[in-house]
Amino acid sequence: MNEESTELEGLHASLDKLVHHKEKSTVKGINLHAFIYFITIRNLSDRKVTLLGRKWIIANSDGTTTVVEGDKIVGETPTIGPGESFSYNSYHVTHLSAEASGSFHGLDELKKKVHVKINPFRLDIPDEPELDPSHS
Repeated sequence: MNEESTELEGLHASLDKLVHHKEKSTVKGINLHAFIYFITIRNLSDRKVTLLGRKWIIANSDGTTTVVEGDKIVGETPTIGPGESFSYNSYHVTHLSAEASGSFHGLDELKKKVHVKINPFRLDIPDEPELDPSHS
């Protein structure tokens, strides 16, 4: 029996901060940009929740999609009691602007599958400053 996951009312995930790392690196002639994101998952429900993994969907500006999913959240399986929260930061490296959306999944204290979605957010690569030919 494969139980469906439900979105647990009162479980919220939010983007607290997004930082574009200003120093880019180049690999095989492609400029790579790092985006560091800070996320908090708040449990305002009446049940304890253990988060077991995450899934990110990255919609790239060239029309391609990258899906990143796996067990744990930054190496942890946090248990969040009612009124508690879990915060973490991680990063995504890309050469394209994109929109990221995702979800975190786990089990509540009744061992029911639950998940929480995070609102989509933009990973916009800043425009490169144009070189002024008069200053060459």
